[in-house]
Amino acid sequence: MSLVQILGLTLVEIIGDFGYKQFATHGGIWAFMVGTVGYIGVIVMLIISLQHSTVLMVNGAWDGISGLMESAAAYIFLGERFHNPYQYVGLVMIAFGLYLLKIPTTKSKPFVLPNFF
Repeated sequence: MSLVQILGLTLVEIIGDFGYKQFATHGGIWAFMVGTVGYIGVIVMLIISLQHSTVLMVNGAWDGISGLMESAAAYIFLGERFHNPYQYVGLVMIAFGLYLLKIPTTKSKPFVLPNFF
């Protein structure tokens, strides 16, 4: 697992979430397809990230980075806001937690496609 892989995982998750949010509120096959393709991307990126890493590290890094990036995207693109200022403090605490995780910036071993059988 590397920071770049977790960022990629988070970006495809945001695409999936925003597509499904659009589908949930307005309907439409296009929005549904964007959400579905986004989550297929999540599956692929999760497999890549988990190879030669632990679920504990991938999940912690993904949850934290996803929380920060998706919150920023919802704030900027969807105009969503928190109701309490302490909720923003919570996002700062998530950022500090990510720092404490010491996420590697590069992956130590290259990805190898696993065997299906």
